[in-house]
Amino acid sequence: MTTTELRRNPMAPPLPALTPHAELALLARTLHREGYDDHLSGHITFRQPDGTLLVTPWGLTWDEMRASDIMRIDIDGNVLEGQWTVTPAIPLHLELHKVRHDVAVVVHNHPRWGTIWADAHRVPPVYDQTGAMVPEDPVLYDDFGGSVDAVEQARACVEALGDGRMALLANHGVLVVGTDVAQAHHRSVVLEWRCRQAWHVEAIGGGVPVRPEVFAKFSAPFDHVSFPGLFEAMARRELRADPTILE
Repeated sequence: MTTTELRRNPMAPPLPALTPHAELALLARTLHREGYDDHLSGHITFRQPDGTLLVTPWGLTWDEMRASDIMRIDIDGNVLEGQWTVTPAIPLHLELHKVRHDVAVVVHNHPRWGTIWADAHRVPPVYDQTGAMVPEDPVLYDDFGGSVDAVEQARACVEALGDGRMALLANHGVLVVGTDVAQAHHRSVVLEWRCRQAWHVEAIGGGVPVRPEVFAKFSAPFDHVSFPGLFEAMARRELRADPTILE
C-alpha cells in the first residue's frame, strides 16, 4: 500500500450513529475504565444546541451508564427529562457553563492518580509524550472549602479554572472541560496518565521532565484536534463488551 493509499484508508471501523445521550454514556464508560471510578462520585454535563444540559445521573456508577439513563436539565438545574436523580453537586457544572460558553462538556470526578496530586497540592511534571498531549499545566485550586454542592464553593472552583482546560481541586479531585466529547475524553485521559506516570517516576527516585519548550510545541496541535481515533477506539471497546450502552 502506498503512502497516499494509506492516508485515504479508514483508520478503523466507524462507530454507529450516536445520539448525544449515547455519546455521554460512552464517555462515562470509557473514563471509568481509565480510573474515573470513585463509586457514586463524579458527574459529566454536555451542553446541547438549545442551551439545555445532558447530565449523568446520581446513583449509577459510570460503568453501568446507558443512553436511556442520561438526564436533561436546564441551566438552573431543573430536571426536564429522565427517570433518575441529578447530583446535589450540579452547581459546579451550572456555574461553569454560565461563564464558559466555549465549553460543551464538563467532567468532574476523583480519579485515583489525579486525586493524589490534588491531595498533595502539587502539579505533576510532564515526563513523557502522552502526558504532554494537553497544552499547559492543569490549574491548581489549593483552597478546599468543602463540597461543590454549595454555590459559593462551586463558583470559587470555576473562578480558579478561569479559561483553563483542566484543574486539580485540592483535597478533592479533578475538573476537565472540552469543546466536545472527544476532547473532554482526550484531556481527561491525558491528565490521569500524566499524574500516574509522575507518581511512578517519583517513586523510583525522580526523572527528567520534558523540556518546557518541547512540551509547548508538542502539545499545541492537540488543542485543535484530539488524538485521532482515540475516543472512537475506546468507545468501540466498550460497545464490544456491552452493546446495550446505546439503549
